[in-house]
Amino acid sequence: MKEHFEFLRVSRQNTLNLISNFDNNQLNQIPEGFNNNLIWNFGHLVVTQQLLNYGLSGLPLHIEKSLVDNYKKGTKPEGIVSNEEIESLKKLFLSCVDQTELDYQHGVFKSFKTYPTSFNATLTSIKEAIAFNNIHEGLHLGYMMAMQRSIG
Repeated sequence: MKEHFEFLRVSRQNTLNLISNFDNNQLNQIPEGFNNNLIWNFGHLVVTQQLLNYGLSGLPLHIEKSLVDNYKKGTKPEGIVSNEEIESLKKLFLSCVDQTELDYQHGVFKSFKTYPTSFNATLTSIKEAIAFNNIHEGLHLGYMMAMQRSIG
């Protein structure tokens, strides 16, 4: 499983590098043809990783409920995300990976609720959730790469 966490770190560093090229206004801009923006996608990655790994395992999340409410599947940008929230998301973006890896190594994930994803894959274990999360992250990084071309 170590390689899955390493791939996640690489993907997340690429995502951090991408958003570092934009100011707050640009991160909050919804490009024409899209339903959300760069910062929503960024926050969505933080939230989804927590929900797939901890939520489906019946464990407490390592993020605030307000983040889940703002960035979970089915939400969309509602107003401007502040610089403070953006900085908080950036810190969580890498620290959540480290925490999840430690928790996995220490056997914290003992149960798992089967979950059919909108990707037409059904997750039945924490191992599958960790692996699937990397696919999900790549998908959203691709959206973000497409968005960046439309932001000025």
